[in-house]
Amino acid sequence: MLRIAPTIALVLIIIYAVPFLVYALFSIVADLKPPGDASPALFLTSVFVSKLGTALAFVLIFYIARGSLSEQWLVYALLWWVMFVVGEIGQAIGPNYTWKEAIAGMVSETIYVPLAAYVTNWFLGVERR
Repeated sequence: MLRIAPTIALVLIIIYAVPFLVYALFSIVADLKPPGDASPALFLTSVFVSKLGTALAFVLIFYIARGSLSEQWLVYALLWWVMFVVGEIGQAIGPNYTWKEAIAGMVSETIYVPLAAYVTNWFLGVERR
């Protein structure tokens, strides 16, 4: 129980930092532009709040079902990854979101979801005796 808060913090760092790196690379390689209708501080704050919600759900769902998920953390990651990738596709189909942004998001998620699941399992998984 004492490991929940540090796990949430680590997952939050992972899912907040990885997209920064990926989007920075995409801005250089694919000329990806930052959103222009909000200040950088407001944009980063909104992303942080969104990622905080994701980190809370990601860790707490795993914690509640850790008896089943500990040995299947990669399957857990795959389910989250599918959800995120389908969400990126849905956003790209709609207005105000480009395929460049969607692809950058998919790359980010391909990196951070299994990493977050591994860290979560490492901290909260059921110990094997």
